[in-house]
Amino acid sequence: MNILDKYIIKKFLAAFFFSVAILVTVICVIDFTEKNDDFIQHNLSMSKIIFGYYIFLFPYFANLLSPITIFIAVVFVTAQLAARTEIVAILASGVSFRRLMVPYAAGGAVVGLLIFGLIGWVLPIGNKSRVQFEKAYIKLPYRFQGRNVHIKIGSRSYVYMESYDNVNNIGFHFALETVDSTILNRRLTADAINWDSTKHVWHLSPQLVRTFRGPQDETLKSIPARDTTLNLLPADFASNYKLAETMTLPELNRYIRTKIERGADDTQIYLSEKYERYSYPFAIIILTLIGVILSARKSRAGVGGQIALGFVLAFIFIIFVMLSRNLAQVGSLSPIVAAWVPSTVFSIIGIALYRFVPK
Repeated sequence: MNILDKYIIKKFLAAFFFSVAILVTVICVIDFTEKNDDFIQHNLSMSKIIFGYYIFLFPYFANLLSPITIFIAVVFVTAQLAARTEIVAILASGVSFRRLMVPYAAGGAVVGLLIFGLIGWVLPIGNKSRVQFEKAYIKLPYRFQGRNVHIKIGSRSYVYMESYDNVNNIGFHFALETVDSTILNRRLTADAINWDSTKHVWHLSPQLVRTFRGPQDETLKSIPARDTTLNLLPADFASNYKLAETMTLPELNRYIRTKIERGADDTQIYLSEKYERYSYPFAIIILTLIGVILSARKSRAGVGGQIALGFVLAFIFIIFVMLSRNLAQVGSLSPIVAAWVPSTVFSIIGIALYRFVPK
């Protein structure tokens, strides 16, 4: 790494962190004005608001807006170098344009690794407190609305409930079925099942057990009310509002495995979140290099025009991410493909732009 590399990396990273601080601060102020009525309604102190919410919301927005801030930083630094003809001097000294992009790629890699660590381990920890705060003071109380719920709780065991009251933790018209392949061997039914929070067990009302040994061989048995344990918890019926954002990568992997074992129909949401966390750092590097290519020569619109162009492209990238995520969540696209589509598309755009940049 020579003096020029250090010079560019220093200016690039300084511009990036400054852009993050300014842009996210403005957004947090706007967010505060929108939610101030909720804060007043719950009589929250300023320290509670800042240290219980905004201290966690700030890094969340910083990560969310990183495609925009990285573009702003790259375009601002490179456009200034171009405006002062420093890039012309660098290229005239024998440095190739490809070599000029190396410090930008290194700076983008630093930011990408930082973001990967944040979204994989650090941010989810803060998001737990942020999401809990939102559910307590901003969102309406959650009520489980599912009907005719089927959950796989074991290799041969399936639970059915007609409805579930998550406020009182009571399930109605409960059934526990034991199935071998496609054959029903045993079915236990009860009018109600409720969670005993002191014993941490489920309490079943009087049950009726049907055991099937053949087409014409069925036994019927009544069992009085009793406590039992199941591979099922009230948390399985709790709000999943931004649940994926509150999980570290190891937690997310374990949760996905549990979802797959239970045959859940919303696994795509969590798979999409997982693969996006791996693709996001690479997208940062790609956007960094595209920013260099777009702003490496003087423009009649000046630095402001190039920054505006950077804003537009960054927003297009975010739209691509949101569109791909939605397609993955509804099952129209594989989660891993959806996670890498934006990066792939912008890589192709970057290669096309690179062919026309003066070298």
